[in-house]
Amino acid sequence: MTKNVLVLSGSPRIQGNSDILCDEFIKGAKEKNHKIEKVYINKLKIDWCQACYACKKTGKCCKNDDMAAILEKIINADVIVLSTPVYFYSMSGQMKTFIDRTLPLYYKEISAKDFYFIVTAAEDKHAIERAVESLKGFTDCVNGADVKGILYGDGVYEKGEVKNSKHISKVYAMGQNI
Repeated sequence: MTKNVLVLSGSPRIQGNSDILCDEFIKGAKEKNHKIEKVYINKLKIDWCQACYACKKTGKCCKNDDMAAILEKIINADVIVLSTPVYFYSMSGQMKTFIDRTLPLYYKEISAKDFYFIVTAAEDKHAIERAVESLKGFTDCVNGADVKGILYGDGVYEKGEVKNSKHISKVYAMGQNI
């Protein structure tokens, strides 16, 4: 069965290590004929959540930026991939801002979403665990979220370094196994 896959790249660097792994995931998923859309969060205008809770009343955020379109893409996706590098033992600021702005989704019915996480860091897996726990915290707040796979892209620092790592084949296989 063909699934709608939304890949959200939270890296500030296009063709950075986590972004390269997104592309490998996409290659694997495309081979299984899934419909893929990749979004570079860093290219969007997404303002910070102000916790005004207008979305609780209206189901929509009062901010007029690119986030409204992304929320619709999330609603229509079967599979959501969240990809981020680790900075100071956490996800990128771009990814965190994005997650905070998904608040209107809590007031709409969304369910049965499969999630995959792709997280990279220069250090070992231990350095990635906090970021993964934060991503899991997000999915714990989404009705029907099921984390199907996590790629711990450890030991990669320089831009493009991941291309010669064991992570390439692992993330490709994740994409194929949707």
